[in-house]
Amino acid sequence: MADSFGPMRDEDADDGVVGMGPDAGASRKEPIRVLVVDDHALFRRGLEIVLAAEEDIQVVGEAGDGAEAVDKAADLLPDIVLMDVRMPKRGGIEACTSIKEVAPSAKIIMLTISDEEADLYDAIKAGATGYLLKEISTDEVATAIRAVADGQSQISPSMASKLLTEFKSMIQRTDERRLVPAPRLTDRELEVLKLVATGMNNRDIAKELFISENTVKNHVRNILEKLQLHSRMEAVVYAMREKILEIR
Repeated sequence: MADSFGPMRDEDADDGVVGMGPDAGASRKEPIRVLVVDDHALFRRGLEIVLAAEEDIQVVGEAGDGAEAVDKAADLLPDIVLMDVRMPKRGGIEACTSIKEVAPSAKIIMLTISDEEADLYDAIKAGATGYLLKEISTDEVATAIRAVADGQSQISPSMASKLLTEFKSMIQRTDERRLVPAPRLTDRELEVLKLVATGMNNRDIAKELFISENTVKNHVRNILEKLQLHSRMEAVVYAMREKILEIR
């Protein structure tokens, strides 16, 4: 049924997705509950078949547009919402904010053919934790779901590159109109944030700074609280925009 995914590949691709966050793979007592949202019934069915083979993932429902997705998320309270960007009635990005309101613990992964920078940026602003293109392999879908459930942000490499380019341009455009000073981070928090921006996970950051993984986790949590953000990806984007990090 992999053909239902269009350009998705059957083989693994080690560099298929860029991740930011703690290491995935922690043992779970319950399967990861997933809501699949796409306006193409065949694609939804393909995802269900692929994910049904994963013992630690359970598809608990599906929806054909953003409006239905919000209703289903409120009823089912899924762990992960796997959602397309462009759909009739209500698009995925618009639905993100409402889903976060009715199911605050749900994490949203956009799975789309749209490689537009604007869609990526708007999805992050709306609360999405992942942005994957439908060209990824079927195996990578399950891997991304596990990673996001374990606290990582997932983004297709080509989109990560576009994200950096877009925010470098944004910083240049907003040089003369910064309105609110960025919250002050400690020197150590800045060090951690800069390493997060390179894509390092907590273990690698701990080794780089000669501190424990728990200390890294505490720093990341403090950074998110200070910046009033929800994910590591959002923190990096904010840091770039506010010139906490310098993009060269």
